[in-house]
Amino acid sequence: MSALTGTPSSTPPTAGRAGRTVAASIDGSAPRPPQALRVKARKRPLPTAGKVVGIVALLAFALFPAYWMFSSAIDPEAATRGARILPAGVTWDNFVTVIDDGGFGHYLRNSIVVAIGAVVFSSVLALLAAVAVSRFRFRFRKSILVLVLMVQMVPLEALVIPLFLQMRTLGMLNSLLGLTIVYIAFSLSFAIWMLRGFVAAVPVELEEAAYLDGASWGRMFWKILLPLVAPGVVATSVFSFITAWNEFIFALTFLQQSAKYTVPIGLQKFFGENTTDWGAVMAASTLITLPVIVFFVLVQRNLSSGLTAGSVKG
Repeated sequence: MSALTGTPSSTPPTAGRAGRTVAASIDGSAPRPPQALRVKARKRPLPTAGKVVGIVALLAFALFPAYWMFSSAIDPEAATRGARILPAGVTWDNFVTVIDDGGFGHYLRNSIVVAIGAVVFSSVLALLAAVAVSRFRFRFRKSILVLVLMVQMVPLEALVIPLFLQMRTLGMLNSLLGLTIVYIAFSLSFAIWMLRGFVAAVPVELEEAAYLDGASWGRMFWKILLPLVAPGVVATSVFSFITAWNEFIFALTFLQQSAKYTVPIGLQKFFGENTTDWGAVMAASTLITLPVIVFFVLVQRNLSSGLTAGSVKG
């Protein structure tokens, strides 16, 4: 009737739903949400209990070997521990035996010298070679890349005798320098191939802009290229460090005096012909693991890629 007589209606059309809501609240009954909201409310995310259980299971699976190693190192009854989860007590005698009687501190020093030398020289040489094959065009460039890749396919065991004869000819047997050179040669092929991808990912426009600004090649390399390929250098240094730290066959073949032994060779001293001192073995294994953990803590921030994203505006 209000539409016919021209008089305004007492309730606006848009206030119908609000009015019903107010009326429902007055009556004491809760208002019913719209159908879309009810459907959305039923689609709740799955509970996170399953995710938590999975993460805990993965962490337990990954960390249990480290726990067993350390707990056996401090267990006074490590030889008769069996499947006991907790150690029978706490003692540091195994570490004292390893360091004082076993001379393991000397082996750790030798391994650190060899590993650092292999990391430094292999990273520098691999970076220079990667820049050469990525930025310069020369004859047999692709053949060199294929040859570098094929070197990775040669088993290391097949090189023991040839390298032993070569080191004997050069007078580098029983020398940490000779062992370091061998580890550098092992790491170079992988490091060159990996760093080549990092160098190729750096936009050439950055180098061209540096040249236009009057920068020399050395300054461009140090200020522009090196910071951008730093994640690749760190990744290859990790590979070189692990190779030099854990390698056993060549160290056992080339080093003939106990004063030159590295930690993998020194560890075998605790394995007897008839008995094994498991407490000393676990203590030595713990000491071997510590420098690796320290190295990863120092370089873990740079173990990422994609630093060149956004460096050149589109």
